[in-house]
Amino acid sequence: MGKLTLLLILASLSFSAYGQNYFKGTIIDAKKEPIISASVILKDNTGSIITYNYTDELGKYSLKTEKTGQLVLIASSIGFEQQSKEISIENKNEIKTIDFILTSKVTELKEIIIESKKPITIKKDTIIFNADSFKQGNEQVVEDLLKKIPGLNIDANGTIKVGNQEVEKVMIDGDDLFEKGYKILTKNMPVNPIDKVELYQNYSNNKHLKGIENSQKVALNLTLKEDAKRVWFGNIQAGNNFTTENRYEVRSNLMNFGKKNKYYFLTNLNNNGTDATGDINHLIRPYRFDEPSSLGDNQIANTVLGLGFETPNLKQKRVNLNNAEMVSLNSIFTLSEKVKLKALGFFNNDEVDFFRNSFQSFSVGTTTFTNTEDLVGRKTQFTGFGKIDLTYDISKTKTVEYTGKFNKTNEKNRSNLLFNNDVLNERLNSNNELIDQKINYTHKFKDNKVFLISGRYINEKTPQNYSVNQSLFNNIFTNNVNNTKQFSENKMEFLGVEAHLLNKKKNGDLLEIKFGNQLRIDNLDTRFELYQNENNLAFPNGYQNNLIYTSNDLYLSAKYRFKLNKFSLLTQSDFHQLYNELVNSNTSSNQNPFFIMPKIGIEWKINDNNKILSSYSYNTTNASVLDVYSGFIQTGYRSFSKGLEEFNQLNSSSAILNYTYGSWGDKFFANTFLLYSKNNDFFSTNSIIAQNYSQSEKIIIKDREFVTFSSSIDRYFKPIKSNLKINLGATKSNFKNIVNSSNLREVKNFNTDYGFELRSGFRGFFNYHIGSKWNFNEVETTIKNSFTDNMSFLDLSFILNDKFNIQVQSERYFFGNLDKKNNKYYFLDLEARYVIKDNKLTLFLSANNLFNTEKFRNYSISDINISQTEYRLMPRYVLLKMEYRF
Repeated sequence: MGKLTLLLILASLSFSAYGQNYFKGTIIDAKKEPIISASVILKDNTGSIITYNYTDELGKYSLKTEKTGQLVLIASSIGFEQQSKEISIENKNEIKTIDFILTSKVTELKEIIIESKKPITIKKDTIIFNADSFKQGNEQVVEDLLKKIPGLNIDANGTIKVGNQEVEKVMIDGDDLFEKGYKILTKNMPVNPIDKVELYQNYSNNKHLKGIENSQKVALNLTLKEDAKRVWFGNIQAGNNFTTENRYEVRSNLMNFGKKNKYYFLTNLNNNGTDATGDINHLIRPYRFDEPSSLGDNQIANTVLGLGFETPNLKQKRVNLNNAEMVSLNSIFTLSEKVKLKALGFFNNDEVDFFRNSFQSFSVGTTTFTNTEDLVGRKTQFTGFGKIDLTYDISKTKTVEYTGKFNKTNEKNRSNLLFNNDVLNERLNSNNELIDQKINYTHKFKDNKVFLISGRYINEKTPQNYSVNQSLFNNIFTNNVNNTKQFSENKMEFLGVEAHLLNKKKNGDLLEIKFGNQLRIDNLDTRFELYQNENNLAFPNGYQNNLIYTSNDLYLSAKYRFKLNKFSLLTQSDFHQLYNELVNSNTSSNQNPFFIMPKIGIEWKINDNNKILSSYSYNTTNASVLDVYSGFIQTGYRSFSKGLEEFNQLNSSSAILNYTYGSWGDKFFANTFLLYSKNNDFFSTNSIIAQNYSQSEKIIIKDREFVTFSSSIDRYFKPIKSNLKINLGATKSNFKNIVNSSNLREVKNFNTDYGFELRSGFRGFFNYHIGSKWNFNEVETTIKNSFTDNMSFLDLSFILNDKFNIQVQSERYFFGNLDKKNNKYYFLDLEARYVIKDNKLTLFLSANNLFNTEKFRNYSISDINISQTEYRLMPRYVLLKMEYRF
């Protein structure tokens, strides 16, 4: 019986061990001493715990599991840094020996407790915001959270600013996917995985320049919670209103942020006005000014014509009558310790409708008339964009970066326009094709010296085909014309090479020397045709263009920053030798100007709370291809424009003063900015304006002035736990032009805007956000016109419990110069959210425009007309939505 029992026990053990994998090993410290009672946890690829154990007195452990695939083994102990290792199990019955050497961690428990309660922590140039301290329970995407962080200003389009300065990028755990196109991230990524928001001051886009370049840039980094790392997670949200005017929204995110590889896939489909991308051009063409390796960022091939599908300054969801489908696929691959590859694919298809009625009253000298427009338009646009970034760290001090981009945009615009008593059908097909290649090499050959060299090639085409079924130009063309067509294309090639040396002295002085050559070739082709029905009558003289404009810029820039305790002095001189060539109708002309652009600036850090920046610069701007063409180009159904037919360099000077009081974490923070600019000469227009048409020719006028002032104040009131923002701004300018005569006339513009907003930060069930903004505009020529508008809002949030919350948003618009029946507009939105299962399933009821304000009218003035424009808005709808997180 004893032998039988033993056999049964052995058989049972053998059976239970079948198909299992064993993990064993030893956990020791840096001194090779065993760590007793260290915990060892085995997780699967979703982050769920499979099994765990503890080490014995010899530091040994053992685990067993039936799981296969990608697993994570985590070792930790009090007083030591946690360590994890990724394991791949393909077959069963494997035995793996995995040892750990843990690093000691010195922790003062008291300090950790204190820091954990602080919503804001400051560490040198980094300000860390604890996300949970600013969450109120009603946030869905990252943008919702950022709006509640003091000091961050997010406008209606999603642009993030710190004071007057836009952030460079929004990263995830230190990696950047979208550069200036960060709105795709902030408008779509769910907020629940966010642990902290880090604000980097004095940020450098090139890691080798950190602490060397004098950077004033800012950037954001989103750090993730531990349970959101190295696992696939995401959400899908879908909604429909089930009415005759079907409105829907589908939003999905799928993410995995591992140590080596990161993946972020997102899609957004909707026809309820939601803007999921922001300005796509910020993704395609991120622009950085006066920065090492920013070579070519300011190069773009411009189009000559648009149908004028403007929308009023309201929330995007009120005016965006869309049907959008967006998909973005983004990945980061750490191929080795030295090589990292980023790949981005973006596809967007959008169909937007426009409805606009306008009344325009023109008054120029003795010429007065009125025009009415009733427009119904549609824009269909497809954008496909791809980008790869390859970074190779040759060593700790040498890096090569390559960026390749391709963009293809196809746009079809259609409008049916009732102009006075004429019915016009406009058709515009506008395409864009962009190829952009860039390579940078950085060598930090000493701790304080860096050498960079950059090369870039850009090829861009912007063909447009435009036609109108009626002709309003009988006073210009004597032919029996009843419709017109125009083809236009700007082909642009850019090739640039630039070398940059930065040398920071021991006393803090900084020397920068930049040398480079930029070649740009523009081929502008426009063909304007007169038709009678389907018969081509003529290509009228003076309305055709076929030119090649070449500009080669050889330049040297020398900059030196003197550091004197709390005072810094900047001196800079830029030397440019231009080689311009214009080939127009087989006639060639050349110009080789040389000019110098000086700049001087000061920076004074009076103390920790007070900082002053000031600068003065003298600038020279070379004319572009759209300034030098000689034939008229049709720019609208009733307008033509013409260039100067010759080379030009325009001179200007500007002075800037910026004052900052306070710093992050303070209860009071203020920023004031003042800019004065004077154009010694500038482009203006000599125009003929009639009821049915207008023609403008560029001219050069002397002396134009521009002054702008802005100030923002942030003040936190602890007794009411609310943050107050006050914004003040004013702009004044004057210029001269010619309209319907041979005499110059002066035009003066003045506008101011001022307002406030107060946002609460209660931890209870109720929060509010209230604000109001006034805008005053004045234009003066021989007569003076002005108006004052106001916009006010009140948002209320009710967190009734962990399961149920309600958000109410209201807006009021007032226009001073409209009649009483049409000068006030009200909007009310509501969203209720009920959590069925925590962090899994949530139901939403979203109601937009509950007052069903279907039309919106505003008032505007210019130096030649006063106009009232009425727009059709997104009507009232109610969506029932469901979100599932996985």
